[in-house]
Amino acid sequence: MTLRQTALDLDADDPLASYRDEFVIPDPNLVYLDGNSLGRTPKATVARLRQVVESEWAGDLIRSWQHWLDLPRRVGDRMSAIIGSRPGEVVVHDSTTLNLYQGVHIALGLRPNRRVIMVPADEFPTDRYVVEGIAAEKGLEVRPFSPDADLSDVAVVVRSVIDYRSAELADVAEFTVRAREQGSLVLWDLSHTAGAIEFDVHALGVELAVGCTYKFLNGGPGAPAFTFVKSELQKDAHQPIHGWFAQKDQFEMERGFYPHDDIRRVLLGTPHVLSLVAAEEGIALSARAGMANIAAKGRALTAFALDVCDRFGLVTSTPRDPDRRGCHIAIHVPDARERLSRLTDRGVIADMRPPDILRFGMSPLTTRFVDVWDGLERTASLTS
Repeated sequence: MTLRQTALDLDADDPLASYRDEFVIPDPNLVYLDGNSLGRTPKATVARLRQVVESEWAGDLIRSWQHWLDLPRRVGDRMSAIIGSRPGEVVVHDSTTLNLYQGVHIALGLRPNRRVIMVPADEFPTDRYVVEGIAAEKGLEVRPFSPDADLSDVAVVVRSVIDYRSAELADVAEFTVRAREQGSLVLWDLSHTAGAIEFDVHALGVELAVGCTYKFLNGGPGAPAFTFVKSELQKDAHQPIHGWFAQKDQFEMERGFYPHDDIRRVLLGTPHVLSLVAAEEGIALSARAGMANIAAKGRALTAFALDVCDRFGLVTSTPRDPDRRGCHIAIHVPDARERLSRLTDRGVIADMRPPDILRFGMSPLTTRFVDVWDGLERTASLTS
């Protein structure tokens, strides 16, 4: 039987328990189950930002650009431990929305004779909005995704690996192969994936991907996103925003635009140094813990959460198969917004998605099993 003592026992045996001590947690009594929206603050990030501000910015001033200029690529290379990319295949830059915009254009350029973009009708809003905007601008057709859709005239399919509502995990390898067989590209959104589950872009056949660093990677509010372009595609990857950080010989000012032949083609303007170094610390922390260990705890946390849901009769649409879900669960309740407000008053931070979903994120480096118990027990007390 699932009891609070079960949670305490699981915490006592948790091999990642010590990582919680590496985060700033001012209120140990707060039940924080929203790391899928914004991760907690690593202590190393606080120290690194202080060092960058006080020494590199205040002390070295513009001389620090000697090692700041290449931050997007250096931090991007750290993503290899998170998504299985190779050096030179990822840059960390700008926002997920902007990176999606570039990624869709790259895919369209690689499939110039196709006029259809496919995206799920219930995909995360920014993904749909970007697709719809590009289609309107270029006179293309937007077609709603279905698992068995004909892709023979589709240039690119935009999909999330993990559904932002239910946490259901897509069949990435199977669908990517099917798309490739029909001549389509897939742009995968890893925003709820990176730092939550084991994911290997090369083992899964992924060629294009974007994602954020402020959720499970604990990069901080507004932390930059990342772009992955498989190395074989980079020299032919064209996107419409021409920025000077993509330019060969970027400090030779009076020249036309001649972009690099590598991942730097997607770079735009001056990188956000403070956000980049914060993201770097979060990525490094997850890399040190190891994605296999993080993913294993994520499966255990969500399995425990589903058991607690069963105990209290809470209705969930999150898959029961641990290999088919991410690191959050969805609980369906009436008046979700009002119930979320009442939960907040009771010291539980979660979030909601219309019309009826309370969403509870379990960030493996900071979430305890007892947090899951306490948060769902208080939720059940509001729904009984």
